[in-house]
Amino acid sequence: MKRWAKWTLGGVGLLVAIAAADALAFSPLAARFDRIPEPAGCYEVVIRRDRWGVPHVKGRTDAAAAFGLAWAQAEDDFPTFEQVLAGTRGRLGELTGPKGAAQDYALALLRVRQEVERGYTTKLSPQVRRVVEAYAQGANLYAARHPEERRLRGLFPVTGKDIVTGFALTSPFFFGLDHTIGALVQNEPLPNDSNLGTDKGSNAFAVAPSRSSDGATRLILNSHQPWTGPVAWYEAHVTSGEGMDMAGGLFPIAPFPLTGHNRTLGWANTVNRPDLVDVYRLKLTDDRAHYRFDGRTLPLGQSRVWLWVRFGPFVLPVPKTIYRAIQGPVIVDKAGAFAVRYGSIGEIRQVEQYYRLTKARNFDEWIAAMRMAAIPATNFVYADATGRIGLFYNARFPERAPGFNWRGILSGDTSRDLWRRQLPFDAAPQLVNPASGFVVNANNAPWLATQDGSNLQRAAYSPLMGIEENVTNRALRATALLSAMPKVSADDLWRVKMDTGYDPSSAEQAYVRAVLALDLRDSPDLAKAQALLRTWDGSLDGEGRADAVAFLVVKYGLRAIYSNKTPPPPREALENAVKRLTALSGRVDPPMTDLVRLRRGSLDLPLTGGPGALRAIYTDWADDGRLFGNLGDSFIMLVTWDKAGKVSAQSIHQFGAATSRPQSPHYADQAPLFARGQLKPAWFDEAELAPNIVCAYRPGQPHRC
Repeated sequence: MKRWAKWTLGGVGLLVAIAAADALAFSPLAARFDRIPEPAGCYEVVIRRDRWGVPHVKGRTDAAAAFGLAWAQAEDDFPTFEQVLAGTRGRLGELTGPKGAAQDYALALLRVRQEVERGYTTKLSPQVRRVVEAYAQGANLYAARHPEERRLRGLFPVTGKDIVTGFALTSPFFFGLDHTIGALVQNEPLPNDSNLGTDKGSNAFAVAPSRSSDGATRLILNSHQPWTGPVAWYEAHVTSGEGMDMAGGLFPIAPFPLTGHNRTLGWANTVNRPDLVDVYRLKLTDDRAHYRFDGRTLPLGQSRVWLWVRFGPFVLPVPKTIYRAIQGPVIVDKAGAFAVRYGSIGEIRQVEQYYRLTKARNFDEWIAAMRMAAIPATNFVYADATGRIGLFYNARFPERAPGFNWRGILSGDTSRDLWRRQLPFDAAPQLVNPASGFVVNANNAPWLATQDGSNLQRAAYSPLMGIEENVTNRALRATALLSAMPKVSADDLWRVKMDTGYDPSSAEQAYVRAVLALDLRDSPDLAKAQALLRTWDGSLDGEGRADAVAFLVVKYGLRAIYSNKTPPPPREALENAVKRLTALSGRVDPPMTDLVRLRRGSLDLPLTGGPGALRAIYTDWADDGRLFGNLGDSFIMLVTWDKAGKVSAQSIHQFGAATSRPQSPHYADQAPLFARGQLKPAWFDEAELAPNIVCAYRPGQPHRC
């Protein structure tokens, strides 16, 4: 054999060997051989599962309860648990590929890990550090005892700093920081203040005794999230001998519920969209290593990071340069260099504030926790046992100077437009105990929160704050329906929450009217569908012949509407609906419940509601031409304090407690109730809880639940 052929074959063999070694080193098999030390500490905690599989975790201390909660979450959904923890280490790309690597890049760009390392012992209280460290130990114990479930080598053991990093990294994404970064990286136009590029939303309701038919105070939590993945809701109840007693919803790596109720008060969250992100165009010098600022030349900070990205069976290193200027992180693209400054920049105390909220026992303590202003955005709808209710438009507003276009790209060569402080919590809109007796929010401007005469006034707040102005169909429907009720019973409130209608002044109805205004004489098939749509009663309750075509028309235009973009041409929406429905059933008027389904394991259930409705159901296409729900109404909780101040609650999850365990009886046991729009008991008081506990065990102990 000629020498060149031998060299070629040798080179190919070497590449094959390297590729095989890479695939093996980054395979789940390698992760199973990690030696993970089991935690040395001993935590006094018991996990009790109720009839629905919901964990009620009881610890001697708050830290012990957090340890037990970590074990319970890992039992029910370790794959997602591991994925979220990988993101806190900048290793998500190793699991999920380029999409995960984009988050790894954001972690490095925003220097979240460095901020946590610098402020962990000085900015967080010793008590919170004990809680997050115990939670990390619970995760480590599960990972050590279940090597067959691990997929990422070297991830465990995790630490309390990983938990804090997870909170600090993801909190700014809720007000759209990731979309601004993405637009700059992709050299695309910047999103506006309402353009989150997603149809996720939320509803929240609170009714005071003055408005309720029985003198009770009621609160509904109804956040709209994906049904699976890192921000899918999980239900739990956590108690301790140190006063923790909180039930509600949480995401993976949260050491206690983030929304829900304790014995005396509760809150619901909805995403808001304030303009908390400012972008500055830097003036680089010719060497592109410096920039101009106030007549000086400053060095542009640079560092090199390596993102490890999965491509099929292989994980490859991708180098990225991270830049920083006086304003904040910098993205360099084809159009130039842009610095980003945002509300909560450098903040790591989000988990501290949530912890203090769960421990609050009255309004004053709760407000004191809110004044930390560590949670950078999201509305809070509040209610308590005394009958107080309120809407708090929570946001870390920059203290901006007048005279600049804060919605556009600012000049980066001057300190005149560089804000250094943020407005206090009390500067944001707050509506407490309105005379109307109720408040709602559905991802809309805070000026529409209740009936006319009791709302906040827009003119009282500076436009420099960047408060959103959008109004959703859900807000219009909720305020209109509740305003028409002199008194609101529990059943009335639930019917409002489950409403499937669209307000005549909503953007969705305007889009439908645009479809109805089309001249379709050139297309008999489309004209027939248009005539059917004209009979639609404005509700997706599954009872009308036009509901299926209306669902598809609204679905087609909603993503653009929700993002303040121009919706697709109305004719295109109708053509799509006709094509889809004809392919599915050979007709344009099949029952909507034949089209829209809840699918989980062996279950295939009909759904009503739809995109933009209070009964929020968002969908994707299945291979059989039907739609399956994957986002929207998910964990819902109805909390009641009766006239005597005693609390009780009901809840529902779209699937069940064991969110990634198909073999569990709780993988989909709540789905039939959810599909029918019904609630289950959410036992809280020990007297009502005890008869409904089916098993109790300590983390690491074998059990059958």
